[in-house]
Amino acid sequence: MSQKPLKRHKALQPLSREHHHGLLLSWKIRAGFSKNIAPERIKMYADWFFKTHLTPHFEMEEQYVFSVLDPNNEFIKKALADHKLLRRLFADDNIEMALSKIEEVLDAHIRFEERVLFPEIQKVATELQLVDIEKIHQETDFVDKIDDEFWK
Repeated sequence: MSQKPLKRHKALQPLSREHHHGLLLSWKIRAGFSKNIAPERIKMYADWFFKTHLTPHFEMEEQYVFSVLDPNNEFIKKALADHKLLRRLFADDNIEMALSKIEEVLDAHIRFEERVLFPEIQKVATELQLVDIEKIHQETDFVDKIDDEFWK
């Protein structure tokens, strides 16, 4: 049985598009490993992506989106634990192991947010909360770091 595409409220659509770029980071890490690219090259890109895209994304979610649900909600606890783990992995000095785990954890985390957490948030959020999220989070064009496209 095929899954129907999820209907995302327009206030959450920019975050879902950012998730797409996060999934691409996981894909780029896998592609780098499959092409035997030096882990240090992959890590330079991953660190740039983390600082430029993931950190602001996590902060937006934690401050404005997750607050729609109770802080003791199991889904919120899981999402926050994932963010904490990802922050630790990006700071880990064991580059090859950290990249491998980042690829796995980030992919699973994004799929969890898209398939479980965001639908739950949409179910309980008031229209005012969604309008506030939309006002606060203005979408910007994704700018990639292409000085070393090791994944191609």
